[in-house]
Amino acid sequence: MQVITIPVTPFMQNCRIICCPDTGRCAVVDPGGDVDKLLSVIKERALDVEMILLTHGHLDHVGASETLSNELGVDIVGPQREDKFWFDALPMQAQMFGFAPHAAFFPNRWLEHGDCVELGELKLEVRHCPGHTPGHVVFYEPQSATVLVGDVLFKGSVGRTDFPKGDAALLKRSIETQLFTLPEATRVMSGHGEDTSIGYEQRHNPFMSGRFG
Repeated sequence: MQVITIPVTPFMQNCRIICCPDTGRCAVVDPGGDVDKLLSVIKERALDVEMILLTHGHLDHVGASETLSNELGVDIVGPQREDKFWFDALPMQAQMFGFAPHAAFFPNRWLEHGDCVELGELKLEVRHCPGHTPGHVVFYEPQSATVLVGDVLFKGSVGRTDFPKGDAALLKRSIETQLFTLPEATRVMSGHGEDTSIGYEQRHNPFMSGRFG
């Protein structure tokens, strides 16, 4: 799996464009904003974008989705439907986070735990990882041993749980059962900050070891 990382919005959210090296088909994961920057990369590299994938409904991860969907003529897929209230609340989120006004929109398709998203020859396993938000999902691609985790897990940290319907105990359980069960060498691509690995976080993440939180 080929990955292009494009930090967007003042929150420096890691939008990822993932591509199947065999077919050239691509998906944009969590396009949080800066649609002109994203379109520029897509057009400059002549990328064949087939879909937009969302890990959860926070505005810094979904903000450019609808415009990008209309511009490219592709569907928005994910997250899990328990995040619908965050999409209903996009106008409020824009005010809360200091973004430009943003209307509500909804994905073309919700995802469920155990779904498989096919992208060319790639098969992305969908794992429901609630806690940061109730409908948060992650995308695991076993061939490249890579998991795109949104705001569930970061290098040395975990996602915030002080937003509406956040749940710290549930987030920890999601990480333990859905991420820490992956091979240690699995590359973790987070929504903010640098990449890490499952093994590194198992050994060093203070929020999971009990040293913090």
